Amino acid sequence: MLKQRTMIIDHFRKFGCEIRAQAFDVAHPQTGAPVRMTNLVISFDPTAQERVVLACHYDTRPFPDRDRVRPRGPFIGANDGASGVALFMEMAHHMKTIRPRYGVDFVMFDGEELVYRDFDKYFYGSEYFARWYRDNPPEYKYVCGVVADMVADKNLNLFIEKNSWKMAPKVTQSLWVTARNMQVKEFIYRQKYEVRDDHLAMNQIAGIPTTDIIDFDYPYWHTTRDTARSCSASSLSKVGRVLLQWLTEVPIELGEK
Repeated sequence: MLKQRTMIIDHFRKFGCEIRAQAFDVAHPQTGAPVRMTNLVISFDPTAQERVVLACHYDTRPFPDRDRVRPRGPFIGANDGASGVALFMEMAHHMKTIRPRYGVDFVMFDGEELVYRDFDKYFYGSEYFARWYRDNPPEYKYVCGVVADMVADKNLNLFIEKNSWKMAPKVTQSLWVTARNMQVKEFIYRQKYEVRDDHLAMNQIAGIPTTDIIDFDYPYWHTTRDTARSCSASSLSKVGRVLLQWLTEVPIELGEK
């Protein structure tokens, strides 16, 4: 994790981004010992007072617990975790070629699933970030957000997630409409799954209307087969192109609240 964090920071520094680390400790679910977590906040146009947050998690679950053959085998998490990081790292190459309506922060959450058993706690990083934003309001305001999770499946199907529609309908609708106008058919304008993910803390704790882009039909979720071989650069490209275009079209009324 330390090596990955260094790689991410070095990558975004090349684009002149402002990078901040949010360090915090949580109790290990098995031993109770403190575990150091670190969220990363990467800012484009950091002086903008109204901002959009694009978030992912960059940790992986300790074991592939859904794998029927090797539930304690190696878990790479190429789609579940790494795909969001790869997406944002590539989007950084294109941020100077667009004109976002608002300032943009890429936020990478730690501790999304430090989970050994189903009843262990999830979402440490997003909950810490959301409480920080609520309890220590910065000078700027986040008008809305998007969480990207599992966005590299070769057979990409991005249905509207039900919690996103309930809690952030304008943001959700605007993103899927952008995809429809771009004829990116992988964004399917129909609700399907109700997913617990990092967007819950953003909506419920921070009060930032946030939608979740997630392909929950991924057949290799939490298995040893969640590797780069199961992922597609074409899928990442489609999500990235939609997000880059959407950043220029974010509904202006979201910033007027």
